[in-house]
Amino acid sequence: MDLNWSPEEQAFEAEVRDFLATSLTPDLQRAGRLSTSVYADHHASMKWQETLVAKGWAAPHWAPEHGGTDWTVAQHYIWNRERIAAGAPGLSPMGISMVAYVIMKYGTPEQQQFFLPRILSGEIFFCQGYSEPGAGSDLASLQTSAVEEGDDLIINGQKVWTTHANEANWIFALVRTSKEGRPQQGITFLLIDMTTPGVEVRPFTMSSGEQIQNAVFFTDVRVPKANVMGEIDRGWSVAKYLLEFERGGNAYAPALKARADAIARHAAETTGSDGAPLLEDPVFAAKLARARIRADVLEIMELRLLSAANGDGSVGALSSMMKIMGTELAGTLTELAMEAAGDRGLVYQPHATMPGGPVPRHTPPADGYVSGEEWHALAPLRYMNERAGPIYAGSNEIQRNIIAKQVLGL
Repeated sequence: MDLNWSPEEQAFEAEVRDFLATSLTPDLQRAGRLSTSVYADHHASMKWQETLVAKGWAAPHWAPEHGGTDWTVAQHYIWNRERIAAGAPGLSPMGISMVAYVIMKYGTPEQQQFFLPRILSGEIFFCQGYSEPGAGSDLASLQTSAVEEGDDLIINGQKVWTTHANEANWIFALVRTSKEGRPQQGITFLLIDMTTPGVEVRPFTMSSGEQIQNAVFFTDVRVPKANVMGEIDRGWSVAKYLLEFERGGNAYAPALKARADAIARHAAETTGSDGAPLLEDPVFAAKLARARIRADVLEIMELRLLSAANGDGSVGALSSMMKIMGTELAGTLTELAMEAAGDRGLVYQPHATMPGGPVPRHTPPADGYVSGEEWHALAPLRYMNERAGPIYAGSNEIQRNIIAKQVLGL
């Protein structure tokens, strides 16, 4: 794959850098730099989305007729690399990077006309209702029920680990409309207005102290059948299509490479037990080098996925490969960051960071004191948040089974 930029690509690179230099305020850069998980501070994320919408770059992977761009694979790569290098906060993926693709593929013209512009503008902010207390990686065992009554479906049940349900005004959910046949049958993909009577959200406090995940309860919630995506009882295929984008729809590599570079800088300034810079320790240096090699491999895979997405093709098992590599490498890098942070990485001080949700049980010191530097405070929170990576969006064990079946024919 030739990554020598053409004159047109070099001009685009310059345009991106100019835009980022003029549009990223210090507050937005801080939100990007100090994000504790894959989810940036909500208000900063929405402010950045508004800026990108005005530029026409909020959803570059969308089809141009829906508000996307006609960028090449190289342009997508340049954009991802430069926005991360500039410290831009991430956008919530549930709408723009996940359910939007389902609406484009399975939605009626009326559904597309209603939802897509509002997702793009941020007027509609989606969360994802897949997992249940007894249905996580075994998603087909979900039991949230939807009973037909005239032109409506009556929903009862519970969803769990629902990211940003406390911020969302819509949820896309899998519900069971039939118990006949195989577990995958009788599942329907449904869009639900969170303001509908009977919807209740209860936040969880995570090990990091943040409230990003939630439980969502449905009690006799009436939803129009017009909100079904695809067909009733045939939502499993819709759900699998969306999971391809959840698992590999966004590029991991640029952010992971930026993290590795930051760890190298910090390790060069941190002394080990022998008084020498930690970066000169052969064991630490070897672990960091292996992580960087894996990031380079992941980057090539992501370019292949971008190529498939641009061609309106299914990314298939490649998304599972990327999900495994991206989440496991993220965990490795947080371990290296903790090693570089040393004792100061053990101090709990989220007030020095920009969490993705409220931290209600933390009372910051009155003078805002921080032990060490920002990166010392960030390291333990990222470490705790990245433990979930190999589990969410289908555990990595499930992803390996998918690869074994689709690629190896086992």
